[in-house]
Amino acid sequence: MQIAYLLYDRFTALDITGPHEVLNSLPDVESVFVAEQAGPVRNESGSLALVADRTLDEVAHPDIVVVPGGFGTRVLLEHRPLLDWLRGAHETSTWTTSVCTGALLLAAAGLLEAVPAATHWAARERLASLGARPVAERVVRQGKIVTAAGVSAGIDMALELVALMRGEEAAKAIQLGIEYDPQPPFDSGSVEKAPAATVEAVRAAFDAAEREVLASFHGA
Repeated sequence: MQIAYLLYDRFTALDITGPHEVLNSLPDVESVFVAEQAGPVRNESGSLALVADRTLDEVAHPDIVVVPGGFGTRVLLEHRPLLDWLRGAHETSTWTTSVCTGALLLAAAGLLEAVPAATHWAARERLASLGARPVAERVVRQGKIVTAAGVSAGIDMALELVALMRGEEAAKAIQLGIEYDPQPPFDSGSVEKAPAATVEAVRAAFDAAEREVLASFHGA
């Protein structure tokens, strides 16, 4: 079973490393990191790089596609090489998945038209503008498409995917193996629970970060 993890400039690292830690625990798995060009690809802060093993052209028909989010998605919503690859890979994939704002790329590729999907809470309106039906859930499965909400939800998505493919006992064993037992010190992990002031502060920080990334791409 080949799993293709998509990389692009300014992706969010945990969107990839979380699902990879879960899915790579399965036997007979080939994990492949792919990008338009092979080589190191930087995350959205530029502080970390993952290495793309192969180009998109070299991995045309993976069994599972994992699309991370990140501010870099904003400049790829009309980027034909990547969107064409997503459409082609989806035609033959067993599962097509996204984490966080990776759903924006699936929607831009036309894979989420009128489809319920999860994404980061701050990107729900953007997702709707691309034709999807954003829902306030942590993981959403619609046919062979599985979408997860913001960042950490990728681990939940991957565990659910394991349960669908190999059964609940396999998923439980992996969960125990990675000791995934969330006990956050604060109950502020969703926009529905967080104080209004916290929501506004985070939204402002995200807006500023998005503007900075877009400016860097346009050479401003």
